Amino acid sequence: MNNCVFCQIVEGKASCHKVYEDENYFAFLDNRPLSPGNVLLISKKHYRFVYDVPDFGGYWETAKKVGKAVQSTMNAESINFLTIGEEVPHAHIRIIPRYGNDLPFQLFPKHIPDNEMKAIAERIKSTL
Repeated sequence: MNNCVFCQIVEGKASCHKVYEDENYFAFLDNRPLSPGNVLLISKKHYRFVYDVPDFGGYWETAKKVGKAVQSTMNAESINFLTIGEEVPHAHIRIIPRYGNDLPFQLFPKHIPDNEMKAIAERIKSTL
């Protein structure tokens, strides 16, 4: 889809802080993170919802792999997986690191400077 920002990211037409890529999936730091290290895992092929992705189990196994790397890299207490799917009409799993001091969880984006986002992406990438 030409007007889908996630499709543009996969095609290299829009910039992102990539942390993971394989044949079917692409993961990058959310530019409006809910916590430091918040990653979006998308299908490379355009599907509207997560449940539309043909290899649903493989998608979640990839989310688990990326989530564990994020948790380890960011020294997070745990990881939450969120699939609201309304922000961008392209299947995506939000991988959100949780820290002991961020409870109760709030859905308010944080501002993280670009140089810090780049450093976080590189650290996560090196873990994967």
